[in-house]
Amino acid sequence: MHISPKKLSEYPWYIRLFFWKQKRTYGKVLDPGLLWGRSPLVFMGVALLYGAINRKRSPVEPALRSLLTVRISQVNHCAFCVDINSETLLERDVSEEKVAALAGWRESDLFSSRERIALDYAETVTRTEGEVTVELMDQLKTEFDEDAVAELTALIAFQNLSSKFNNALDVPPQGFCHIPGLIDQGEKE
Repeated sequence: MHISPKKLSEYPWYIRLFFWKQKRTYGKVLDPGLLWGRSPLVFMGVALLYGAINRKRSPVEPALRSLLTVRISQVNHCAFCVDINSETLLERDVSEEKVAALAGWRESDLFSSRERIALDYAETVTRTEGEVTVELMDQLKTEFDEDAVAELTALIAFQNLSSKFNNALDVPPQGFCHIPGLIDQGEKE
């Protein structure tokens, strides 16, 4: 990593509460949390935003949210994000075959039309040269109502924030993903 985490005791108590939850959930404190925690107010804002986006009552189903976060992570070459988000995707009952095919989703028949339009939208928003056209938005609205489009857009923006932060600081994977070669698929862009 390009910057080092502080000692756990150096973080404010309220940030250490988040670390305690991460340790319970993942078995360890996550490297990005330690880096975001260097700026406690920013960490709190990011954590609250993530909680709002990843809530149970989102109009976008959990497996699709995870599918998008993995793909955005691949596009942004974030090894940590591909690692942890792929594991979450598998936990949400998406097959290993589908997860492994994600980098080449356009050529695969494993993805539904709803997933395809959401992936196209996510890639368009993520890529600097991408432009959300009226046609793309019309296609999106055939599968999602306007509340879901707003949520999808927030999720895509959040995952871009997260994966670009982690990639810029060279946050390594932490051993969550067990699918061989998946973490390196973003390099094939």
